[in-house]
Amino acid sequence: MANLSLRINGKAHHIDADPECPLLYVLRDDIGLNNPRFGCGLGQCGACTVLINQTPVRSCMLPVSRAAGKDITTLEGLGTPEHPHPVQKAFIQEQAFQCGYCLNGWVLSAKALLNKYPHPTDEQMKTAFEGLVCRCGSHVQIAAAVRRAAGMKGSA
Repeated sequence: MANLSLRINGKAHHIDADPECPLLYVLRDDIGLNNPRFGCGLGQCGACTVLINQTPVRSCMLPVSRAAGKDITTLEGLGTPEHPHPVQKAFIQEQAFQCGYCLNGWVLSAKALLNKYPHPTDEQMKTAFEGLVCRCGSHVQIAAAVRRAAGMKGSA
């Protein structure tokens, strides 16, 4: 066990945890966050995605010790129900999800993409979303939500 300092959604947290424990388990079990979600446990679906220093990371594969001292943002840290982040708002307006289980990966990856490319191309979107799984097939609505959040028009 180690005493670790984590900065999650702008708040400091001090926890005792096995340094090799996946960040996902610490976020859910020790911190009590409802997102990210456990999907595959292999870093292949993206349901566990968080932003670490504004970069999308699969939290099921990242030892908590490697997240210590870094800025961790979960879906809960983007906005509130009353004041959603512009990316969240765009996803809502485009009705981009059916079940919402994969929401973390898509929304947080879209935020990181738009931080890097304010008006991303289809190819940049494809690269940013590589490895994310949406079993409901909402890919067209997701692309529309990214375009809306970027202030873009048009279709893929």
